[in-house]
Amino acid sequence: MSVKSSKNSLLLFVAAIIWGVAFVAQSAGMDYVGPFTFNAVRSLLGGVVLIPCVFLLNRINSRQTDSAKNSAMPKDRPKDLLIGGLACGFLMFVSTSLQQVGIMYTTVAKAGFITALYIIMVPVLGIFLKRKAGLKIWISVLIAVVGLYLLCMKGSFSISKGDFLILLCSLTFAMHIMVVDYFTEKVSGTKLSCIQFLFAGGLSAVLMFLYEEPKLSSICAAWLPIAYAGILSCGVAYTFQIIGQRGTDPTIASLILSLESVISVLAGWVLLGEKLSARELIGCVLMFAAILLAQINPKQFLKKKL
Repeated sequence: MSVKSSKNSLLLFVAAIIWGVAFVAQSAGMDYVGPFTFNAVRSLLGGVVLIPCVFLLNRINSRQTDSAKNSAMPKDRPKDLLIGGLACGFLMFVSTSLQQVGIMYTTVAKAGFITALYIIMVPVLGIFLKRKAGLKIWISVLIAVVGLYLLCMKGSFSISKGDFLILLCSLTFAMHIMVVDYFTEKVSGTKLSCIQFLFAGGLSAVLMFLYEEPKLSSICAAWLPIAYAGILSCGVAYTFQIIGQRGTDPTIASLILSLESVISVLAGWVLLGEKLSARELIGCVLMFAAILLAQINPKQFLKKKL
């Protein structure tokens, strides 16, 4: 595995950790505000936090115009940046809205499992985009799905209204990963992330005023979970996703990001004192094994052995 590949995988893993722990923040925030209000405020906060980062990176890049490092960075074509930001923002808005509403009609465990099914949808979508995954990747996906089932599912599996909404969320998030994969080589990841949050936040705000009655006092009461979800989950994690996906196979990226489910269970164990069953531990092990298998390059391994 190259240094660049290791760095990208690390960024995606950190994003998965932040999203996994963010479940606690999302649950706490819903005690004070509605789903659209929560999404609107956290997305807009994430976009605002990235604005000074964009200006700072612009200044740094302008001073390094002639350096080899800067020349390797993607150029910001205004048209690509706008189209990419709006496309990513729309898909993120749809995904988060479906997830927040769907989780009201199903269990958290089932929601986590169904959401993470994007690890199957990404390579399937890749087939239509002429980006076929190899046998090793499909085996990794299969192992990950089994691990997710053991980790999240308890009891019988049936499709309810909430489950269907979460399934649609999984599909749109898979599409989000593919769109990020397309634009990440064309534009700056920080700028793309900033635009997508501002657009997604604006769309969520429309639904917030249409279907909810947002109150400043309620938003202030939920400041801590909103701050975590806005600054870390949105501003940091989604930016890490965009940067980490640059040059990374989208299926492998989706496998790493799906560790969010594992992290959420482990976070509940460490932070909330929740118990882990043997079934859940086996699920965690299978998930990590799937990620490792997807990352291993047999040719490089044989070269080192020889």
